[in-house]
Formats: sequence, C-alpha cells, structure tokens
Amino acid sequence: MLSKEHISEQLHTRWAAANIWYKDITDSTNDDAKRLAEEGAPHGMLVVADKQEQGRGSRGRSWETPAGANIAMSLIVRPKVPIECVSMLTLVMGLSVAEGAEQAINESISESSFTCNIKWPNDVILAERKICGILTELHMEPSGEMSDVVIGVGINVNMARFPEDIKDVAGSLLTGCGRPIDRSLVVARVMERFEENYEKFEKTHDLSLLKDQYEKRLVNKGLRVMLLDTKKPSEVKGREEVEEKFAEPQNEQGEALGITDKGELIVRMDTGEVREVTAGDVSVRGLYGYV
Repeated sequence: MLSKEHISEQLHTRWAAANIWYKDITDSTNDDAKRLAEEGAPHGMLVVADKQEQGRGSRGRSWETPAGANIAMSLIVRPKVPIECVSMLTLVMGLSVAEGAEQAINESISESSFTCNIKWPNDVILAERKICGILTELHMEPSGEMSDVVIGVGINVNMARFPEDIKDVAGSLLTGCGRPIDRSLVVARVMERFEENYEKFEKTHDLSLLKDQYEKRLVNKGLRVMLLDTKKPSEVKGREEVEEKFAEPQNEQGEALGITDKGELIVRMDTGEVREVTAGDVSVRGLYGYV
C-alpha cells in the first residue's frame, strides 16, 4: 500500500521526507514539487503520487506511472553547494535508489540476496533490466542565485508488463525478484539512504565519500562501452564544424574503469587515451546488451 501514513510508519530519517505531500493522481510530481518549493516548502519535502499522467524522463522521454504499481516521487532539496556541483545529485539519488530498493527487497523476502546495480550515470538495474528513471531540475532565483533542486524519481515496483518500445530493457522489482514489494517500504528505504548519502556529498561537494559505494554497483566497470555523441547538428556552431562533427559516426569504444570524484565515467579508449566522460556530452551503451 502506498500512502503518506504507511511511508512515515516505516521511515527513519531526520529531514528527508519528514514532510510528505501525497496525491492519488497528478500530472507531474516534479511540477508539484516546483510549485511547493516556490511557496516555501522546506528542504527534504517529498511529493509522492500513486499515478502520474505526464511524467518526464531524460532527453524528453515520458515515464509511465500507472496506478497501484509504481512509485512517482520528487524530493525538494536546497543544497549548500556551488551550482556546478548540482548535477552530481542525480548520481547520489541513483545510488540511493539502488541501495534502498535492494534493502526493501531483502527485507521482504527472507534469505534473499538480490542486488541492484547502476548503469552509469544513474540507471538502476535489477536482473539486467532498468527499474528506475531520475530527472533532476534546478530552479533559480530572479537574482541569479540557486533557489532549489527537485529530484524526480520513477521506480517500477509491481509492474508486470511494459510498453512495446521499452519491453526489452525495462523491468521492475516484481519481475526482478518474483514477488510484489510494498511501495511505501521502498520509498522509506530510498529516503533513508539518500539522507545519509546526501550528507556525505554536502561535506565534500563531490562524490569522493561515495565513490567506493557507487563503483561496487557500477555494471559498466571493467566492460567495453561505446560512447554515443548526443549533440544535434543545431547545437554545433558553424557549417564547417557541423560537417566535421557529423562526417563520420561519433561512436568510439573503450573500457570503463570507474568514476571520478565528480561522477564522470573514466574510459580507456581503444586508442590508449584515458578519457573522463560527462553524462551531458555522450551516452554510454554496453556492447553486449543493455548494460
């Protein structure tokens, strides 16, 4: 059962989700959280919906959240970090979802040992299927100062069937472990892990205190990957630069070694060059299946 009361009963945090705004149906929990933040909602306030009708994923994709099956939630944070560090919060949340979802599964199923991993930068993986999407949105004050950050999270929990266009890569906790899992328990455990991980991040303004935790779950590490250029021709200035940029496919291959303290993926290219890859610049694809 997903409800404000049921989440709170199982939650052990000081500030993460200490305030919960629950809705049965909403267009977008990120939009709800943005409005609440503008109205002065406190750091750590969580918006949760049973059904989300217009959820947004990365790169403009939609994220389906049917009633009774999944989790749609958005957390409001007011970071005390430089603005250039905000993008790392997506990785902090990805790690927290992997840890929290795994804990919820193993609490629910006796003598189980399921593991949730991460496909860089923040796809959470269970049984080689993606179970989570994260969208982080930064909001600014008119003065140019940072106002708040909303971290939207969609977790497939008890969904058994998926749309045709994603059925080969999408999964859920149910399909991964074979048992329905209490969605409120998942929310509570993810928030607990996020609170601890966020506080480590805020101490250093980077992922240095989380790097080992993250890399233990990084499915790309030690595997060959392909870097896919995500820039469109319109984003490259000048005709000559466009012709040069897109004359040949920009798909380069190498071996993923781990991440930097800033969350960049370290890749040893086939040329021998060691490159630090930023998520906004390229997409990483495994050469042997989704991961």
